Amino acid sequence: MQTQRRRDFMSPSHHLQDVLNLCFAAKKQSFREPLAAATSSFDHHRAAYSSTAATTQSNDAASLILLRFTDVTYKATLKGMRTVEKDILNGISGSVNLGEVLALMGPSGSGKTTLLNLLGGRIGFVTQDDVLFPHLTVKETLTYAALLRLPKTLTREQKEKRAMDVIYELGLERKRVSIANEIIINPSLLFLDELTSDLDSTTALRTVQMLHDIAEDSKTVLTTIHQPSSRLFHKFDKLILLGKGSLLYFGKASEAMVYFSSIGCSPMIAMNPAEFLLDLANGNLHDVSVPSELEDKVQMGNSDAEIQNGKPSPAVVHEQHKNTEFYSLYIQQKGLMHHNNNKIGTLRGIKERRHEYFSWLRITQVLSTAFILGLLWWQSDSNSPKGVQAQAGLLFFISVRIFWGFFPVFTAIFTFPQEGAMLSKERTADMYRLSAYFVARTTSDLPLDLVLPVLFLLVVYFMAGLRLSAGPFFLSLLTVFLCIVAAQGLGLAKGATLMDLKRATTLASVTVMAFMLAGGFFVQKVPIFISWIRYLSFNYHTFKLLLKVQYEHITPTINGMRIDNGIIEVSALVAMVFGYRLLAYLSLGRMKLQSGA
Repeated sequence: MQTQRRRDFMSPSHHLQDVLNLCFAAKKQSFREPLAAATSSFDHHRAAYSSTAATTQSNDAASLILLRFTDVTYKATLKGMRTVEKDILNGISGSVNLGEVLALMGPSGSGKTTLLNLLGGRIGFVTQDDVLFPHLTVKETLTYAALLRLPKTLTREQKEKRAMDVIYELGLERKRVSIANEIIINPSLLFLDELTSDLDSTTALRTVQMLHDIAEDSKTVLTTIHQPSSRLFHKFDKLILLGKGSLLYFGKASEAMVYFSSIGCSPMIAMNPAEFLLDLANGNLHDVSVPSELEDKVQMGNSDAEIQNGKPSPAVVHEQHKNTEFYSLYIQQKGLMHHNNNKIGTLRGIKERRHEYFSWLRITQVLSTAFILGLLWWQSDSNSPKGVQAQAGLLFFISVRIFWGFFPVFTAIFTFPQEGAMLSKERTADMYRLSAYFVARTTSDLPLDLVLPVLFLLVVYFMAGLRLSAGPFFLSLLTVFLCIVAAQGLGLAKGATLMDLKRATTLASVTVMAFMLAGGFFVQKVPIFISWIRYLSFNYHTFKLLLKVQYEHITPTINGMRIDNGIIEVSALVAMVFGYRLLAYLSLGRMKLQSGA
């Protein structure tokens, strides 16, 4: 079996060793999806993708994979003043054997990341940006990855041992933790995008050496790299050089300079091989002699911005791979049964966010505000109309401001926009269902959101001299809990619907202000044509319930608000708790294709 030979710009083909027993072929498919560009919009794009791979059995019966891809093409149609079809990839072929590290090299916009995305499909895929939870330790990060990703046939102890083995093998550097997140499931194929970005030359060299150690453990590694040093360049087993989406070279990295010299393309001065090859692919020809047959393959001048943005979305790549035999093999290898990961996700969420919720700054903010309110309303009298009016102001403040109204809304808004990259990464890796993530994420916030408000109310309630009996105290606490969870649901819904912090916070500011003004304290006689707003306001229902708890034995009406049995207010708050969360979940599901989830 031999790789296809490309005239004039490919190295001599290499014979693939170890004829393999099991093969798969991904059929050519077409895709349509909107894309955005700086000066024009992508109306749709199409990718014709063909690849073959195979597995063979070694002496220890381990399943091993070799990857060979043939004639990979990818096109994008740009819709602006006129419709233009742009070639992102143009007939790329290559192969990588077991135990080898293949480098994809080329200038920005040459299509190397697009090629890696199409080949990898997020299977054992390490992205350029390190998407990690910042407050989890390395041990916690990899332990939760093992618990979520390894098959349920393994015990918890076996999964935790696997996490510790990976830590011992790879170390604790941030980039290595990203790699370890994929190594945890022991994939046969590993794809990495710009693994040496933001690393110094020494650290980059150690990272590439680590990839060789990984490859020697019966794995195949593909990585994109931008401009490696000389020492780094010679660490790669094979090289694919791209220019303008075309294949300039495929073969052994150590033979690249020899090949280009043999066709009359060589540097006029001594230079780093990687620098020479990038100059060649970039069309920087001042110190390079180029034969005429290569001139249409190199990028003359700056690459087009739309080519840089013309990468396939995760959803397109996922759709491309999910019906292939390789994808089925991958699912079997991981043993993913989509079992219930709610408990694991909840524990991870609590550990990740406990630092933020229980920081000394936040505790100080809660207690200092509570003491200030307690001093201002110190032992207020509820036996006189003026005393009731004063206490009603305190209750309204509790139901609207700080921790019970504004604060939960604006805290919850950040949830999904900030975790969008992590959600996309873990969902495309099939670590859990969307429903499992949503339940775990929302339930993990509840105990954290309710601890500090209890402390707040303990201080304010008794300093202000509100009804000193167990029943009213716990009913007030329950009312505040309902307010917090309802307000949090509103924030989750706005964040999930817009997935843009600036727009979501702007909309939330207007909404919460409208709810506050319609809450029944500032404006008692709201015009009928706009009075419906108060029934959508969690502040209004919370305020009425707090008034009922404190003063139902004194007067039936306060501030023009009639105190009834409270069933309507409780029902409204419960409906908001579940209704807003349902809206948030549906919004995340609607964005499934965009996020790649």
